[in-house]
Amino acid sequence: MTAIDDHDGYIAAAPEPFHPALKRLRTLLSRALPEADEIVAYNMPGFSIGGSVVASYAAFSKQCGLYLRPGALSEHAEEIAAAGLKATKTGITFSPGKPIPDDLVERLARASSREAEA
Repeated sequence: MTAIDDHDGYIAAAPEPFHPALKRLRTLLSRALPEADEIVAYNMPGFSIGGSVVASYAAFSKQCGLYLRPGALSEHAEEIAAAGLKATKTGITFSPGKPIPDDLVERLARASSREAEA
């Protein structure tokens, strides 16, 4: 993908099969983080609060990713595993056919925001 400067441009440039998953993540993150600003950082769309990136998302060739503060992921590690998803220190990868549950995305985003504020 070429460099992008907004969420709409990023989603439009992503592979077509990922569009619904990326739009869904954007909506869920916007709802969970109403005080956040939409940004693009590290060539990924994301959300920042007070200048700190608290959540971002991306599409790759075969999967998507949701990226958050490490504490948010460790706080919800059992839920992530129970959903059958794999997490790293800073993110969760998933396929559009097996997305992260909506309520988990929102809880992760709020936990990431709390961590950024601390």
